[in-house]
Amino acid sequence: MATLTVFTPAYNRAHTIGRTYESLCRQTSKDFEWLVVDDGSSDNTRQLVEGWIAEGKIPIRYIYQENQGMHGAHNTAYRNIHTLLNTCIDSDDYMPDDAVEKILKCWRENGNDQLAGLIGLDVTQDGNVIGVPFPEGMKRTTLQGFYEAGGRGDKKLVYRTDVITRYPEYPLFEGERYVGLGYKYMLIDQDYELAVLNEPLVIVEYQQDGSSFNMFKQYWRNPRGMAFYRKTEMLLAHSLKRKLMVCTHYVSSSIISRNWRFIQESPKKLMTVLCIPSGVALYLLIRHKVKNNSKMNINR
Repeated sequence: MATLTVFTPAYNRAHTIGRTYESLCRQTSKDFEWLVVDDGSSDNTRQLVEGWIAEGKIPIRYIYQENQGMHGAHNTAYRNIHTLLNTCIDSDDYMPDDAVEKILKCWRENGNDQLAGLIGLDVTQDGNVIGVPFPEGMKRTTLQGFYEAGGRGDKKLVYRTDVITRYPEYPLFEGERYVGLGYKYMLIDQDYELAVLNEPLVIVEYQQDGSSFNMFKQYWRNPRGMAFYRKTEMLLAHSLKRKLMVCTHYVSSSIISRNWRFIQESPKKLMTVLCIPSGVALYLLIRHKVKNNSKMNINR
């Protein structure tokens, strides 16, 4: 059995996933398998992946499911991973040729039962780090601790499979397609640290129709998932500033979903009440952004 599973949620990314595949074929270490979770694609993703399976260049497993959103694809992936380690590479991203080799080397040298896995860098196509690199000399961190200490930018997470499957799955809300992937990561952070690998593990190209470019639309279309995530973060955030921001988002998501029991359901009731004015303001901003974006799309 391989040591690492690279899993890729795919939704209508036939025009980009070939680059992901080619980068995996170029890996200097072959001690991995590729799991593609097709989240209800209507393009020719299935035909592409089945063709690559027939080529036999790398071990590939393919799973199709009705569309559930990124978090639903992660749930399916975690149920079907059997290797020691796993990492997600999105279908519009790709790996440097030595990424798998670096991951396995780092884990051999640093891995132990006290670590949930390791954390590395996301970079752009021209080699610039997304956000900032890890501080020189940092050997261990949690994802939450890194950001609360001033860290910025997406980072690549590699988890022990036995750790990440020990925590609750992402909930699915009818009619919605988004729950923040950080939900699981926040829970894991309470119990484990991550080994730091200050090296690029993925090359990122954000798509115009990807979630990073459409966050206001995500807020509007998935308010129950957003509120669920914020309730968890209220309990786990450390700084007062962060807690207030989280409560503000919780209020706005509750207004969008028309959940008028949000104060009773909040784990931080007093703080939630104090954040009602800022939550209403954020709700109005999100509504304005979504309406304006819809008008722009109609007029194109």
